[in-house]
Amino acid sequence: MKTDILAFGVHPDDVELGCSGTIIAAVSEGKKVAVVDLTRGELGTRGTAETRDAEAADAADVMGLVARENLGMADGFFENNEENIRKVITVIRKYRPEIVLCNAPEDRHPDHGRSSKLVSDAAFLSGLRKIATDIDGTVQESWRPKYVFHYIQDRYLKPDFVYDISAHFEKKIASVLCYKTQFNTLDASEPATYISNPDFLDVIKSRALMFGKRIGVRYAEGYITTKMVGITSFDAFIQETT
Repeated sequence: MKTDILAFGVHPDDVELGCSGTIIAAVSEGKKVAVVDLTRGELGTRGTAETRDAEAADAADVMGLVARENLGMADGFFENNEENIRKVITVIRKYRPEIVLCNAPEDRHPDHGRSSKLVSDAAFLSGLRKIATDIDGTVQESWRPKYVFHYIQDRYLKPDFVYDISAHFEKKIASVLCYKTQFNTLDASEPATYISNPDFLDVIKSRALMFGKRIGVRYAEGYITTKMVGITSFDAFIQETT
């Protein structure tokens, strides 16, 4: 399956928090987007791996994904090693994206930074034809995405660019709220967490407002890139002011 964008999250709900507005915007333009979660979030304080599976499926429908899958790595304990790099290479070659989105290089949760390096390493190595991978015995061709962009999630990191999601912010929040065990709940049957209180939604909104203000729009999502992004025309900038 050829996609335009392949988004990775180390936990189900990372993509929704960090880049779902961008995904929804891309889908609205007719682009094909798939998501790969590295773990099932089984160490999360609230809910279970099974409930997260169901919540992730609901969020996939909200975002309009063409596919979503989970690599089943060990939450909290996965390593950036050959076995896991090969798993990521396999899905990159399967979906053949032009752009990869993944976690920030460093963040509050240590899994985020570790997964960021794992995915960016795999995106490069996926282009080496002498690394052999297959799916059900069918040998895969090498594939290297043009760009790897890291979405900013919890900690404030200065973005290299921001993406206007003003028209899609409410749908972004709808995708986040698919994780009923994780967000916007005062259910006392399980321990309260950093993200479970309804006030956490204000944090998501405030970050999007802050990034949006930097480019004169209502809401935006921020990204970090190690590869410089170029343009071929000033038309996009001119059209903004006409």
